[in-house]
Amino acid sequence: MQAARIIAIRHGETDWNVLGRIQGHTDIGLNPQGQAQAQQVAQALAGETLDAVYSSDLLRAWQTAQAIATAAQVPLHAEPGLRERCFGSFEGGSFAQVTEQHPEAAMLWRKRDPDFAPPAGGESLRQMQARIQAAVQRVAQAHLGGHLVLVAHGGVLDMLYRLATRQDLQAPRTWSLPNAAINRLLWTPDSGLALVGWGDVQHLGGAALQESFS
Repeated sequence: MQAARIIAIRHGETDWNVLGRIQGHTDIGLNPQGQAQAQQVAQALAGETLDAVYSSDLLRAWQTAQAIATAAQVPLHAEPGLRERCFGSFEGGSFAQVTEQHPEAAMLWRKRDPDFAPPAGGESLRQMQARIQAAVQRVAQAHLGGHLVLVAHGGVLDMLYRLATRQDLQAPRTWSLPNAAINRLLWTPDSGLALVGWGDVQHLGGAALQESFS
């Protein structure tokens, strides 16, 4: 059976990553460290045979994807389905601020309640999973037998890992989500995603943040 090989990349670092601010759909660009990380992961993948790069249309992911596509000399496509989770009115604040101002909502968030959606248009984990699963299926189905790069966000990478390892939405996270790490997956029409390798940061020299709501 044909499969699509996938390299999933979290975007490079942003100033809001450093400050611990919730980004969600807020369109924040890379900081100088993030720009360097984008170049590092681009060079690490330059020797691979790739067919295309698909990226979240948010700037921090798009800038990272541009570096990869340019180095690999392959087409770059925007895929809004790979956006980070929308955190509604929580965006721009820190988790500590959310806990202080919205303690009940913060508890539901901490417990990973699958149906909890942040106020003012936020997205639940269940909604996010369906969106990401559909986006990956759409892209992978179009490139069966090919080798793709998906550039997205910490929450998206977390969801890809859960889908590939069949872990529940509420299972505690024991895997890393560093900026600009290289993660490898396989997608087949019958089985969906499978994990091949995760969290390779050798090309970064250890400079990557672990924050998850990017």
